[in-house]
Amino acid sequence: MPRFALALLVLAPLLFAGPLAAQDRQPSHCIAMAEAIPGATYLHKASFRTAPAPDRVRISYIAHASFLIQSAGGVNVVTDYTGFLGVTTLVPDVVTMNHAHATHWTASPDPAIRHVLKGWGPYRQGIEHHLEVGDMLIRNVSTDIRSFDGVEEKGNSIFIFEVAGLCVGHLGHLHHEPNEEQYAGIGRLDVVMAAVDGGRTVDLPTMIRILSRLRSSVVIPMHWFDEWTLDAFLLGMPETFDVIDIGDNSVEVSLRDLPSRPTVVVLRPRFLED
Repeated sequence: MPRFALALLVLAPLLFAGPLAAQDRQPSHCIAMAEAIPGATYLHKASFRTAPAPDRVRISYIAHASFLIQSAGGVNVVTDYTGFLGVTTLVPDVVTMNHAHATHWTASPDPAIRHVLKGWGPYRQGIEHHLEVGDMLIRNVSTDIRSFDGVEEKGNSIFIFEVAGLCVGHLGHLHHEPNEEQYAGIGRLDVVMAAVDGGRTVDLPTMIRILSRLRSSVVIPMHWFDEWTLDAFLLGMPETFDVIDIGDNSVEVSLRDLPSRPTVVVLRPRFLED
């Protein structure tokens, strides 16, 4: 089994670009990428209070579907933010949310958070985000969710974080396989966080098909409730994927050190503690 890389994201000081005209937008470098990059090494662990080294991004699994994504420039992003991160004074610069369930969003985010990105807009109309924060581009692709009246079109968002040549995707509370237009909008994901509960989101065969289609170098399981749920996903993954259990809640990734084979990296959720 090849060793895996701990490595990157370089985000400059926080800069709010606001809604941008289409012609002014930073283009996505993830769309149409299709090449895997060989190589991999383990690196040292570090506290989430210490910024990653240049050209690295740290991804820490907090709980359920919430991750802390940190750049070398000191930008902190939390996915599927619920309002509670742990015993910490950390205030994220950006949070993303999805509203399929209360465990993926909060109606009362900390007012000190500069950018609160909801994964839904007016009913069945969806929402579009294209936000540059420092040297990070955050965008989304809308998908449907199951709702009280059957299906809420465009009620979920797949959020994508682009920085230093890496494309990091969070599939959110995905309820169906993306269509061709959505796959094209997602583009190439080097790292993807995927719900593997096998029922409350999509069933395991569908999620495994999605992950095989995305061809991500690193897959981080989330939204699993017990070890048997996680094990069922791992057993179902094709032999073309390696599996590494970090035994902790965080990993660092760099573009130059992505694994040569697609790798499932198991993180153990833990709330933040200063």
